[in-house]
Amino acid sequence: MALFSALSKYSNFGLLVMRLGLGVMMITHGYPKLTGGPALWERVGGAMGNIGVHAYPTFWGFMAAATEAVGGLLLLLGLAFRPACLLLCFTMVMAALSHFHRGQELSEASHAIELAFVFFGLLFVGPGKYSVDKS
Repeated sequence: MALFSALSKYSNFGLLVMRLGLGVMMITHGYPKLTGGPALWERVGGAMGNIGVHAYPTFWGFMAAATEAVGGLLLLLGLAFRPACLLLCFTMVMAALSHFHRGQELSEASHAIELAFVFFGLLFVGPGKYSVDKS
């Protein structure tokens, strides 16, 4: 018990580690989509059709790519942290729905679902004191 009590004073450092790791990974997922151009954006944005939104798939695909790439950078910095987490959570929910719509099983969608839960939880926790926002 004493070990956990001693470690609790490092929770802000733990948040920093999470932010850095998740931020870098989201950038690596999003940057290729962001630079992939309109054809890729349209394909990615087609996922919005899973919730009945069929208009402007190129726009939605660009927004998903930008959310992953720029949102990952914001997450890493702890800047506009909560809006970035909210958008990343929504993007991961859409990614999971896309997996299911393609007939894939939980094992294929699980990564997106896990990240959706992480981003949703971080929305409440905040970026910690080692961030640009310093909340």
